[in-house]
Formats: sequence, C-alpha cells, structure tokens
Amino acid sequence: MTERVAVDMWFDPACPWAWITSRWLLEVEQVRDVDIRFHVMSLAVLNDGRDELPEEYKTFLSTAWGPVRVCIAAEQRYGGDVLRKLYTALGTRIHLGKEERGRELYVAALTDAGLDPALADAADSTEYDEALRASHEAGMRPVGQDVGTPVIHAPGPDGGQVAFFGPVITPAPKGAAAGRLWDGVLLVAGTPGFYEIKRTREQGPIFD
Repeated sequence: MTERVAVDMWFDPACPWAWITSRWLLEVEQVRDVDIRFHVMSLAVLNDGRDELPEEYKTFLSTAWGPVRVCIAAEQRYGGDVLRKLYTALGTRIHLGKEERGRELYVAALTDAGLDPALADAADSTEYDEALRASHEAGMRPVGQDVGTPVIHAPGPDGGQVAFFGPVITPAPKGAAAGRLWDGVLLVAGTPGFYEIKRTREQGPIFD
C-alpha cells in the first residue's frame, strides 16, 4: 500500500481563486494518497505598505485582515487541524453566500465550524498579528514575495519538497480530472528551473 503524504496549502479566506484551488485539493485527497493541511497566509500582510496599489484593491485589503486574524486565533486555541473546517465555513459564506466580511459573518462561520464565536473579536485586534506574519512567512519563503495565494508545498517526484503558487483554475476539477491535474502540476513543479506557465484569464471564478 502506498504511504499517504502531507500536502500543505496556504490560503487567505478572502481570495476566490484560493478557495477554488482548496476545493480541488479536497478532491485530489480522494483520488491520490495525499492528506491536505491548511495554513494561513495574508494578502493584507503581503501588500502591507504598497501604496501604488489601485484604490479598489486597497479597499479589499482593508477588510482582509479580519478573517485571517480569526483563523489564526482559532488555530492558536484549537490547533492547526481546525483550519480545514473553519476555512470551509468562511469560504462558503464569503464566496458562495456572497456575505460581507465582518463580525456577523465571522460569528456565523465559527458557529458553523463548532468553534467559540467569541473568537470573532480577533478580527479587530492585533493580538495575533505576530503569529499571522509567521504563518504567512512560512508559506511564502520558498516561493518569494511576488505571488499571492494559493501557495502549495508538496513532496516532489524525487522525494524533495516543491513549493509553488497556483494552480489558478476555474471551476475546480472533480474526481479523476482532479487527480490528473495534480499529477501534471507535480511534474512541472518538480522540474528544476521551471518557473511559470500562464495564459490570459478569460472568465471569473466559478464556484460549482
């Protein structure tokens, strides 16, 4: 029997593309011998101090601190395994329900995940920012600072770790198609000197 291996994904709950990738990874978990572990990165941390950003994106980032702080607070209280169900609860409300990011959403998502709703207080506190930045740095260090989320760390074809941004996909492949994409992603990511493959996005996120 093939031994299952751990694959780590860093997410920001506010990013729709990371959400789709996370749902794909959960499909991969069913058809390949991998166990997905979730970790927090932050688009707000990544872009902190970048004054050249468009105003619309700055507005988006101003509301992106809350959910990552709540995630880190929950991880500190309950351990890293809790992020799977909390991310699902947050993402379902943010991306499928189109709910506004704010205390009401965080309380509801924490309740959905069976966690203490009082952890919603973390959204407006800097108490967990040091731990947030440490989690962010752990995810981004192997891939650099010129990418966003999703970031994935996985055992490569030769057994060594590979880390990469992406894949950016829509909608999330299901079943056997999810496994084929996983095999291909690992193949290119594990190729020494391989940096990028890309094409123009012609459609927005599809949350099927």
